[in-house]
Amino acid sequence: MNQYPKVSSSILSANFAFLGKEIQEVTQAGADSIHIDVMDGHFVPNITLGPQIIKAIRPYSSLPFDVHLMIKNVDSYINHFAEAGADSLIIHPETEPHVHRTLQAIRKFGKKAGIALNPATSPQVIEYLLDEIDIILIMTVNPGFGGQSFIYSQLEKIKSVHSMIGKRPIEIAVDGGVNFENSSKIIEAGASTLVAGTAIFNEAGYEKNIKRLKGKIA
Repeated sequence: MNQYPKVSSSILSANFAFLGKEIQEVTQAGADSIHIDVMDGHFVPNITLGPQIIKAIRPYSSLPFDVHLMIKNVDSYINHFAEAGADSLIIHPETEPHVHRTLQAIRKFGKKAGIALNPATSPQVIEYLLDEIDIILIMTVNPGFGGQSFIYSQLEKIKSVHSMIGKRPIEIAVDGGVNFENSSKIIEAGASTLVAGTAIFNEAGYEKNIKRLKGKIA
């Protein structure tokens, strides 16, 4: 039986004027989860949305909400995003001095805990955190904006992380510049989930785009 990767639809590329409708459509089109980028204008040079928006869009999909927190002072906001409807909270190790404690706090809310690795961040920072992690999000662009080009040097990092986690049931997701041309290379390197925005939210059709990313159609 063919094993297809999961596809997480990044709403950063959606039409925010019709966000609820967009989320409904990618849910029906076959996405496996909804990826939500939260940016504060400090940790990354952009501002997006907060807990109230996540709470407002939660009824539009039964899929897991993977909330990627690109913000400073993460510890102060965990409860707000957990209560808003997040299913997983993904943090950057650069944002808090006690990352182990932060991951434990996320799990205490019954949410999956994730770590995001920027292109310049070494996988070694998670070596002693692996038993507290459910998701490793490997950034293949510098975070802050959608529509950037994939950084191919990160394929080696994906391989390294895949080897590092061994038999642990940790999801390896890849975010940034994911498209039809590089998706197979990403999966071959060891990723299990493709986070895609621009590749999904275009006029070719959401269902067709998701199937192409999964390798179900050419």
